[in-house]
Amino acid sequence: MLDVVVVGAGPSGLFAAALLLQQGFTVRVVEQRSEPGSHSRAIGLHPPGLAALDAVSVGADLTEQGVKIRHGKARSQGNIIASLDFSSLPAPYPFVLAIGQQHTEAALRARVLALDASAIEAPLTAVSMVSGPSSFRVRTSAQGQRGEFVARFAIIADGAKSVLRESMGVRTRHRKYADTYLMGDFADSTNYGAQAVLHLEPAGVVESFPLAGGLRRWVARTDQLQTTATTQLLAEIVADRTGCAVDPATATMLSPFSVQATTAARMYCGRAIIIGDAAHEISPIGGQGMTLGLLDAATLVPLLAGALRGQDVDTQMHSWERRRQGAAASARRQAEVNMTLGRPLGPRMLMGRNATISTVARSTFITEWVARRFTMTYQS
Repeated sequence: MLDVVVVGAGPSGLFAAALLLQQGFTVRVVEQRSEPGSHSRAIGLHPPGLAALDAVSVGADLTEQGVKIRHGKARSQGNIIASLDFSSLPAPYPFVLAIGQQHTEAALRARVLALDASAIEAPLTAVSMVSGPSSFRVRTSAQGQRGEFVARFAIIADGAKSVLRESMGVRTRHRKYADTYLMGDFADSTNYGAQAVLHLEPAGVVESFPLAGGLRRWVARTDQLQTTATTQLLAEIVADRTGCAVDPATATMLSPFSVQATTAARMYCGRAIIIGDAAHEISPIGGQGMTLGLLDAATLVPLLAGALRGQDVDTQMHSWERRRQGAAASARRQAEVNMTLGRPLGPRMLMGRNATISTVARSTFITEWVARRFTMTYQS
């Protein structure tokens, strides 16, 4: 019998597995993908997430690979209306790290395999779970062949469309937003450097983030989901709204997306615990989802280790669930504020919004509070 079976080899699942393996527990990670993804919507690692990753010795390596965003600006119609400086954040990570989720996954996967070369089982699809008095049976399928893993505990980290969450009968609350976006990575032709820039324009927001390798990510709000969009279309939107020239021939990724939020009624289900997007999918506008999942794992594993050693942690687990659900609700509200700020506005409303943002940004206390909200250091 295994100590823990982890379903899902995304950042949350791999991080939980690495933490458990370091403490000597037997772990298997079940992953349906044969190969990790090569592109990602998620590019933000916030200070609490980086600090958590230090526990498995990957935070420093990722910091070397990514771009440290220490400053952010809000612009509108060619004018800077607000600035954010993250230098007041606590060491050692007074910045947001811009790095694709695929790189975070690769670092965590390497760490897991260094701890146990047989820890990851892929491609293998978890199809159902059966609960027993002292264990879980996770039933799997691969190329028509059935199998199962027996473990004392299971961590469910198989994403927003979690099959196992559904098979366990855990209720979810789902909300679909009207907002749609078009996103792409292009060669950086701006003079923004390592700054994040939000263009709050009449036709809708255009977000801009630096990436390693001389690239810059552009995310533009659209009137409808652009399922047949081209890199030329996104380049035209960026130019029309911001004045920044983007060469469509340099694009390395293009993705239209809509926005939804899914919240599981429970995270702690006895011997099964749900974390990451399987527990709380939030809007990517704000980019806090990956760090949220990492913090789920970081705060769960000490309690789970106690349970594996025979301690009664039931009360603590219920408290953990409440805290993590509260953290997810806070991140969801932050994303909703970000989306609201980025919606199209008429001239009078735009002028009023920009004036309000400019006035608020003159307060050092408020800008430091906003910096903590954007960087999730209020959770650390």
